[in-house]
Amino acid sequence: MAHPQGKYADFEGLREQAVALRRRGYSLRQIRDELKIFNNDILNQLVKGEPPPEWTKRPNAKDDLKAKARELRLQGWTYDQIEAELGCSRSSVSLWVRDLPKPASRYTPEEHRELMQAGLARLRTAQDEERKRVKEGASQEVGELTDRDLFMAGVALYWAEGQKSKPYQRREVVTFVNSDPAVIQVFLAWLELLGVGRERLGFRVMIHETADVARAEQFWAALVGIKTSDLHRTTLKKHNPKTVRKNTGDSYHGCLVVRVRQGAELYCRIEGWWNGIAAGATARLR
Repeated sequence: MAHPQGKYADFEGLREQAVALRRRGYSLRQIRDELKIFNNDILNQLVKGEPPPEWTKRPNAKDDLKAKARELRLQGWTYDQIEAELGCSRSSVSLWVRDLPKPASRYTPEEHRELMQAGLARLRTAQDEERKRVKEGASQEVGELTDRDLFMAGVALYWAEGQKSKPYQRREVVTFVNSDPAVIQVFLAWLELLGVGRERLGFRVMIHETADVARAEQFWAALVGIKTSDLHRTTLKKHNPKTVRKNTGDSYHGCLVVRVRQGAELYCRIEGWWNGIAAGATARLR
């Protein structure tokens, strides 16, 4: 059956032999060696249309996954569930089961909404826990607060939130307004560090007229350690019926105004301190 290398004049005769060998279970390599056909193109043409024997086929690693995916789909599983269960891609799942009927929904619309809401609740809980962890870690990074730390923080806090003198309206007074109880306490601790006695401080509540004014006065008086009768007259903000207030509820206490009596000199020092901080920060940028 041998023939001169590179010459295949009797193609039909070779094809008959190649097909016969193929049907007897020969692999392409075995046919090549038997017929001495070393040209792959010719070899493939000789056996064209003849399927390879089963023993030559490589097993498909995904055959088991495909069978399992189809089984799960017939049980009513969704694409997402099959993907998560088998650890394969969604495109593979779709390819394997797309000829199967879509399973009927296992949940009513109301149950779907409840499941979504429960999932969102779990997500928000996890996010809240992560925020709490980050905040607690950051708080520990501050460490012990030194006098200088408090001094610098107080200067920056006042310059951000306190009343400042304007070129067109010169008012060298120390007045601080804020709605955050923690901010008020930091400011009071700062004044104490500066040697400003409580006898020099005046307190006044500012709040919306539709809020619980008496409750707010009690809250702020307790925070700063005075009687409600020691508060100056509360400033009420008029209600605009065209607006919808969002600062409502038990957590709303309005703002507390803290004023330092005879504070002109202190104000000038605060402005000077801030100018020093700003100049130092600017120099670092150069």
